[in-house]
Amino acid sequence: MSDALRKGTRVSGADRSELAAQLRHRYDEGESIRSLAAATGRSYGFVHRLLSEAGVELRGRGGATRKA
Repeated sequence: MSDALRKGTRVSGADRSELAAQLRHRYDEGESIRSLAAATGRSYGFVHRLLSEAGVELRGRGGATRKA
């Protein structure tokens, strides 16, 4: 991970776009927002916001569902 993407640093410009593309790819492959946050050292909210800004259609929460 580059110095610009270390935990606690502001991510903007090209670095933000590159990180968003990487996270989008991993999320589309099935990885959860929580696991992405843990892997990058960022908060759940940051990853969620970055994916939303990148135009990703976020999945539902999952879990057991009731059948009618």
